[in-house]
Amino acid sequence: MKITIENLVEVKVKSSAQQDVLTAFNNLNDQYKVNNFLRIAHFMGQVCHESGGFSIGAENMNYTNPHRLMDVWPSRFKTLDFANQYIKNPQKLANLVYANRMGNGDTASGDGFKYRGRGPMQTTGKESYARFSKKIFNDNRLLDNPDLLLDINVGLQCAFIEWNDGSCNKFADADELKSITKIINGGLIGLDGRRLWLSTWKHALRNNPA
Repeated sequence: MKITIENLVEVKVKSSAQQDVLTAFNNLNDQYKVNNFLRIAHFMGQVCHESGGFSIGAENMNYTNPHRLMDVWPSRFKTLDFANQYIKNPQKLANLVYANRMGNGDTASGDGFKYRGRGPMQTTGKESYARFSKKIFNDNRLLDNPDLLLDINVGLQCAFIEWNDGSCNKFADADELKSITKIINGGLIGLDGRRLWLSTWKHALRNNPA
């Protein structure tokens, strides 16, 4: 099964991205066996949730409300005074919240901002950038130029690799949204939104040839 431009229009994928998404997906999906109704619906549902229907390229770390920082990262921001120091400063914020994890160095390394979320699956962390770079290019070019993930062909291939490495096809075949979400997200954040995208994709794919 392949997707069509009509599918992308129906689910309201960003119009300027539709043709590029169509070509990139249909060139890659058989390689990763994301090629039946449930697998495509679950994969595209997760990707669309993470990327806002392919409208988000890189993670927006420009927060304007300190209370929101305290909600998103309660262990990092315990007081309003501390949270206020990171308002409207994306680089400082990313370097704090992503420091010393996912292969990133400390706050001074700049890794948090450099390897913040990018691409359709919002690939995050130096470790993931290095792993995907080796698999796609057999070198470290994503570490040197992380914005390559903004290319839909590279970004979508990273999403397929993450999906494949997590054995998500078997959970898609069983229609297990929660299991897939835990693999992609590490938890169940945004589950309702993911469920809505999944339902939208199931409806859009209903008449596609198998």
